[in-house]
Amino acid sequence: MLGAHLTPAAYLRRCAEVFETVDLTQVEALADDIYAVYEAGRFLFICGNGGSGSNSSHFCEDLGKSTLDRKDFLNDDKKRLKVLSLTDNTPYILAWGNDEGFDRVFVEQLKNLASPGDVLVAISGSGNSPNILNAVEWANRKGLVTWGITGYSGGKLQTLAQKNLHVPLDDMGLVECVHLTVFHWILNDIYGRINGVGRYESL
Repeated sequence: MLGAHLTPAAYLRRCAEVFETVDLTQVEALADDIYAVYEAGRFLFICGNGGSGSNSSHFCEDLGKSTLDRKDFLNDDKKRLKVLSLTDNTPYILAWGNDEGFDRVFVEQLKNLASPGDVLVAISGSGNSPNILNAVEWANRKGLVTWGITGYSGGKLQTLAQKNLHVPLDDMGLVECVHLTVFHWILNDIYGRINGVGRYESL
């Protein structure tokens, strides 16, 4: 844990250095695929464990609500992004985890809900979580677009997923921070596209 050895200033400088290593074409490509989901009326599924599970829930909430302009909150005819975090159905997760094993908790939900052309965003700092890998492997076979969101070396997920957003750092906290910051930019980008705001305008 880098923060155990660094001052706050040094820690934040290290965080800034990590941002410079992110492949921005990957960030834009993920935003493009999420906007394509919106345009086509398909579903976006997100999953992760621990802090990545929290990021999954956070990203889902942001995309589901905050892609709307406030004036459209009560507009029943306004098209919305179909997005679901697979981390949030606690009874379902507990049932599958208890009865069949924790490695099934995400893939079994996809079997009920997913269709070809949907997108799965799978977040794993290590890239080696079995429940994440099972979900991505199944999604690949069933015609979904799969994204691996990783840190460290990328693990097995970086190879298994069709597309990747990788943060090359061996510190889970900073990896999760970068993931969430990138997700917030994607939220802003999707909001702008849905609501007709010009892209990349200088402030």
